Amino acid sequence: MSAPPRAGTFARNGYAEAFTIGLRPLTDPAAWLAPDTRLAANLAEKDALIAARRGDVFRARDNTLAAQTEALRLLAGHLPAAFPDVYRRDGADIAIGGTDKAVRIDEHDPAPLLTASRLVADDLVLMRKHDDGWRLVAASLCFPSYWSLAEKFDRPLAAIHAPVPGFAAGTRNAALIERMFDNLKPGTVVGRSNWSVHDNGGLFRPQPHPSHLFAGEDDMATLAKMHLRSEDQTLRKLPETGDMLFTIRVATDPMAGIFDHEGLAASLAARLRALGAAERDYKGLQSGRDLLADWLERGGP
Repeated sequence: MSAPPRAGTFARNGYAEAFTIGLRPLTDPAAWLAPDTRLAANLAEKDALIAARRGDVFRARDNTLAAQTEALRLLAGHLPAAFPDVYRRDGADIAIGGTDKAVRIDEHDPAPLLTASRLVADDLVLMRKHDDGWRLVAASLCFPSYWSLAEKFDRPLAAIHAPVPGFAAGTRNAALIERMFDNLKPGTVVGRSNWSVHDNGGLFRPQPHPSHLFAGEDDMATLAKMHLRSEDQTLRKLPETGDMLFTIRVATDPMAGIFDHEGLAASLAARLRALGAAERDYKGLQSGRDLLADWLERGGP
């Protein structure tokens, strides 16, 4: 593998697709969870959160140990094989290049999903099929975007997505997601991207989504602090347990960096203009949407 790519919302291949929402098969499944240059920093922040706030960033049902172990085994096999210049197996340990970390792989690990999350920049979530749909039954979630693990843990997808316009229980979108989860075959990896606007670049954002990021349509002070936050998400079904492994990689960048990449500012401005009232409210952009779109269209201050 060549040197890891620079991470971040403005550097990803196909970034323009981040402003649309759609599920696509990974063109190269071997590149699943590929490390980037923010790996060391993200792992250090994860370790600090796990040490200080373990109950906030890790939860698991007692009956998920087999699925957690399967997920850890999957990552422990995939990462050194796919990215040998970053991950090196050394007996029971996996050493991570560019860091001083070595993660111990133990078949008797009491929290294997948490151990797996110490290998990658991504958050890891396990979903399980129940009579009321797919439920979040285990997660190592260090970088939530305006939601907390406590409020979503052990809840079905429809309840988790209830705040998202058009995805509440009984909607067509909710039914489509359930069907997609049901039909995904083990070995297939699918992904999607999501985006949001934040007033700072922090990764750990468990607080409720603000109803208004901007005080008004002339709030230039907030505009100067804006960051664009992206999530690269993947799904793959575990072949032994049938549970779903959902991964979330977060990156943030100051909004001003968007002008270094041709066409991206215009793409985001168009997406902002197209937001309906419910979407603007969900993203905290009932006010300030036009201010931000105008700024993007004219090329900054």
